[in-house]
Amino acid sequence: MDYKKAGVDIEAGYKSVELMKKHVKETMRPEVLGGLGGFSGAFSLAAIKDMENPILLSGTDGCGTKVKLAFLMDKHDTIGIDAVAMCVNDVACAGGEPLFFLDYIACGKNYPEKIATIVKGVAEGCKQSGCALIGGETAEHPGLMPEDEYDLAGFAVGVVDEKDLITGEKIKAGDTLIGIASSGVHSNGFSLVRKVFEMTTESLNTYYDELGTTLGEALIAPTRIYVKALKSIKDAGVTVHGCSHITGGGFQENIPRMLPDGVRAVVKKDSYEIPAIFKLLQKTGNIEEDMMYNTYNMGLGMVLAVDPADVDKTMEAIKAAGDTAYIVGTCEAGEKGVTLC
Repeated sequence: MDYKKAGVDIEAGYKSVELMKKHVKETMRPEVLGGLGGFSGAFSLAAIKDMENPILLSGTDGCGTKVKLAFLMDKHDTIGIDAVAMCVNDVACAGGEPLFFLDYIACGKNYPEKIATIVKGVAEGCKQSGCALIGGETAEHPGLMPEDEYDLAGFAVGVVDEKDLITGEKIKAGDTLIGIASSGVHSNGFSLVRKVFEMTTESLNTYYDELGTTLGEALIAPTRIYVKALKSIKDAGVTVHGCSHITGGGFQENIPRMLPDGVRAVVKKDSYEIPAIFKLLQKTGNIEEDMMYNTYNMGLGMVLAVDPADVDKTMEAIKAAGDTAYIVGTCEAGEKGVTLC
């Protein structure tokens, strides 16, 4: 008896690392010390010494049951972008710059080419957000997970000068709400998605005119990363009063998280075009509108609160970063929460 016969292939682990090295290398920053393969990732903080009061930020998340879609479609090159996005967007909405990321892949059986493809997506997410992939772990769990399945999670660490920290405490009545477009369902609510749509190859390969693509391609579209957009806003000289990353819990749960007591967000549902995938999801599943807004991003991955005088500069900065923005509402005096009208 040996470890391989018990279900863990150490040689496959070595091969996975070799295959992923070229992808990891593409994410390196000058602050990264050493190479892939050490017991820990080393990152120099010398570059932040000029900050008045540097604050470290962190975020951890996974892709939820969206990985089931990757299994069914046998498409593993974008799910890593989702894992990175869910973490770095949380760091960015606090005003931070993501510095580095670490991933964790648990699998029933280590197929080196598949693992390397997953990590390729993680590296792409890191490149999009400007952070370094400085380490990770691939754990083979025979008997605990099916051989052809895996789970993916990770965490990001970033930094912000305390004076630039976005806490929401500056939000006031009269502020304008700006939404930044999402790329689709992102990585939340897939347990409901999988109940609404039949999760078969035939169903996922069905083309919908309103989507302009197959159902599977629309659903697996990777989560949009907003690091560049928020940096562009900061570089434009705009002080963001509050920022909400619209993830699980949709508008109802996430927008109030950025609000101070005594301020209510009022979002106009007709201020932008809701993407077709959400309309199809709601219609097919006969889902109540309130549940849609309480589960999904409904086409807005980030919602910002800014002073009305800064609206034009904010919209231009978001556009310059390659994102699409909409003026979606205002802040009013009232009980903390969100009104959809």
